[in-house]
Amino acid sequence: MPKLYIVATPIGNLSDITFRAVKVLKEADFLIVEDKRRTSILLNHYKIGKKEMVAIAERSSSSKIEKIVDRIKKSDIAALLSDAGTPVVSDPGRAVVQRCWEEGIDVDVVPGPSAVISALSASGFPASKFIFLGFLPKGRRRRRLLKDVKGSFTVVFFESPYRFLDTLREILDIWGDVEIFVAREMTKVHQELFRGKVSEAVEHFNGEVKGEITVVLRKGENR
Repeated sequence: MPKLYIVATPIGNLSDITFRAVKVLKEADFLIVEDKRRTSILLNHYKIGKKEMVAIAERSSSSKIEKIVDRIKKSDIAALLSDAGTPVVSDPGRAVVQRCWEEGIDVDVVPGPSAVISALSASGFPASKFIFLGFLPKGRRRRRLLKDVKGSFTVVFFESPYRFLDTLREILDIWGDVEIFVAREMTKVHQELFRGKVSEAVEHFNGEVKGEITVVLRKGENR
């Protein structure tokens, strides 16, 4: 029977993968990935061997998506992976999942690491209600979004190291000096976890910032 597995992979430390995920990757007929080189590192680490891989991006053409889905329909088993963490969360692949549901193809999920949930749990901030914003937009749209979510729930988002300090300063201007948690290079060798006020974060990260960054903002009003 044709089937699509959505497989969560490590967000940094290659040890953070489930036995089931490795089993599915071994059994899959082909893999749908972001970056073939990144996926090859994972496959080699777990001695899964060479697998056929099809790379997709957020703006992959509809014809490419249809070719992938048509292949699955021919009784193939496919595994959808992102470069790190749980697929489709700020990563490409949603269109494949959507088309599989529309075509009656069985969809299953192999849960595992998530940068969003990992940062939220490590922050110690209220987590019963939170908003995930993905990667923040640029310029005025970023300011407008920060104003829209101010004081609503705990907020989680990803940010580029090149814009990180500017974003912190805008948060300080719009939200005030609220509590913030920053997870940089989570689970990797150079992991850094910071918790404090936004003003303290501006001072702490006032220099060259590198790596993947996940930010958690504690609700600023009516805690």
